[in-house]
Amino acid sequence: MKPVDSFLNRAELVSKSEAETHAEVAAFLSCPASYPHHPDEVRVVETHTALVFMAGEYVYKLKRPIALDFLDCRSLEARRRNCQSEFAANHRLAPGVYLGNVPVTREADGTLAISGSGTPVDWLVVMRRLDQANALDQRIAAGLVSISDVDRVCRTLAQFYLSQPPIMTSPVGWIALWKEKVAIVRTSLSDPSFGLPEDEYQAPLQAIEQFLARSSGLMTTRLAQGRIVDGHGDLKPEHVYIGEQVLIIDCLEFDERLRWEDPFDEIVFLGLECRRLGAPWIAPRLVDQMAQLLGERPPEELLRFYRTYRACMRARLMIEHLRDEAPRTPEEWPRKARLYLKFAIEALSPGDQS
Repeated sequence: MKPVDSFLNRAELVSKSEAETHAEVAAFLSCPASYPHHPDEVRVVETHTALVFMAGEYVYKLKRPIALDFLDCRSLEARRRNCQSEFAANHRLAPGVYLGNVPVTREADGTLAISGSGTPVDWLVVMRRLDQANALDQRIAAGLVSISDVDRVCRTLAQFYLSQPPIMTSPVGWIALWKEKVAIVRTSLSDPSFGLPEDEYQAPLQAIEQFLARSSGLMTTRLAQGRIVDGHGDLKPEHVYIGEQVLIIDCLEFDERLRWEDPFDEIVFLGLECRRLGAPWIAPRLVDQMAQLLGERPPEELLRFYRTYRACMRARLMIEHLRDEAPRTPEEWPRKARLYLKFAIEALSPGDQS
């Protein structure tokens, strides 16, 4: 089974030889016989930045040799470093899940091998495979999430946040980073080629820009209080596993600055995604429990800013899929972007707790 890698249709992002090698490695990893533990089958999952090979009890992640606005993995060395960063970042919230980094090698006879004696042609992140039924998004879909489940997630996250040293950066640098992130969101959502109605994105964008201009002191106060830590960076329901132990995978690995976060920003994002999946009750529970466990709660104005920004940011990520050479389900991305913009507008209301 050879996976379709539509992202590599953009030839300007990678050399022909690199693209051919990537396709060869992907085909090799799609075959059960390629693995030392001989799984019965291999299921391939595509993400924006990687191909994920579900091979029996293990998972192997292959980075795409592409350049996007937030990372550049075109070189073998860049992919090796990215794999190392992912392994290091994820030990914190998923102990025992991430097993290491191994090369795909070109052997003397020209064949490929996983961790062979030949020359590395690519690198993999190796993980222990988790039971998908325990993922929070799957439990929401099955109607199996309880209040105690949410509280367990909060306890795991609170313990993690309290163990992280505060980020040491200047107030000017902190606000500059936020302005940079918001500017990127505006550039995408206002791009006329996407055709998003101005009345759907203008109000929330103006609200978050005005907050940064007039109320940024709330954010620099959080920084001065040591509330900003190296967090997860991409806290979505599909990354949260609720089994005997709460495990949280897929920390954002390519830019540590994008993991510099207020814990309440992260859990607001998790609550937003739970709402999208049909469980809006989880969002206020997350905030209330985290406030109790951390012993403090940000002002509601700041929480509203986080909700609005996160919804706009997700709208931006949805609509950006249309820049792909051959986007999958192109009709879906504007619909999803407009749903998030609806959430962003609703978050402007002082009474909104989602």
